[in-house]
Amino acid sequence: MSVHVVTGAGPVGSTVALQLAEAGEQVRLLTRSGSGPEHAGIERRRVDVSRPDHLDEALAGAVAVHHCIHGSRYDARTWRAELPLAEKVVLEAAGRAGAVVVFPESLYSYGPVDGPITEDLPRAASGGKLGVRTDLLAQRDASPTPTVSVAASDFYGPLVRNAHAGERMVPTVLAGRTMRVAGSLHQPHSFTFVPDLAAAMVRAAAREDLWNSFLHAPTAPALTQQQLVEMVAAAGGVPVPRTSSIPGALMTAVGLVSRDMRELAETSYMFTAPFVLDSSRSEERLGLAPTPLADGLAATVAWWRAQVPAAA
Repeated sequence: MSVHVVTGAGPVGSTVALQLAEAGEQVRLLTRSGSGPEHAGIERRRVDVSRPDHLDEALAGAVAVHHCIHGSRYDARTWRAELPLAEKVVLEAAGRAGAVVVFPESLYSYGPVDGPITEDLPRAASGGKLGVRTDLLAQRDASPTPTVSVAASDFYGPLVRNAHAGERMVPTVLAGRTMRVAGSLHQPHSFTFVPDLAAAMVRAAAREDLWNSFLHAPTAPALTQQQLVEMVAAAGGVPVPRTSSIPGALMTAVGLVSRDMRELAETSYMFTAPFVLDSSRSEERLGLAPTPLADGLAATVAWWRAQVPAAA
């Protein structure tokens, strides 16, 4: 039994911790609040991972660190102030402990892409949140500590709330309310099932031949947001609700007076044009395949109904 450290108890960190614990590994889950899922194999600790003096004891004996924290606010200034420092501290502490650090990563550093997103495309986007992600990747590459970055598209699945396919969509569809999506209803878009991302992170940590690489999480074929709404309705056994869209141009216009909307508009290109993640090469390297969308959405709907019985 090995010690695996997980930082952050959001949907990714919690899912990674549970998968490891279910596999019989010893897990230390580090959060500022001491929160996280309850499991006999998970030890929850209150630790601020941005403080070096807090980490050496927490990482003692660890073979891997799954660094899953996120910014306290969804904007570039917050990310720039919080994320590079926290990652630097974790990389240095993991290096002292002799552990690999595995990161869940977004597709932001690719920027707008014409065609499927493959691992050999440049990851050099600049400015705003995109540039922060590019700089984080550069910091990892420069670190002597071994790392793996596993990139995913927009999340869906159990525990996923703050996402396009989370609380904005699933409870709305189950309740029969009009579903308004960002961008286009009819452009193909990839959605990654969080348990598939977690499984890829766990596999990458265990495989030294995958260290110091950038991988794509196994992700099912892209579909349109209209098709996703229809599949959520089918998984829930409810009628397909009315749908409409919020054009990217409108998001940009509102962003002139709203900081939050401006931050959302920065990545509106992902929903106004095809945004297709190709994970086939990484699937082969990892020896993993994505969960079929119908199966993932069935699990997602079941989880949401357990949280919001009225939606049933």
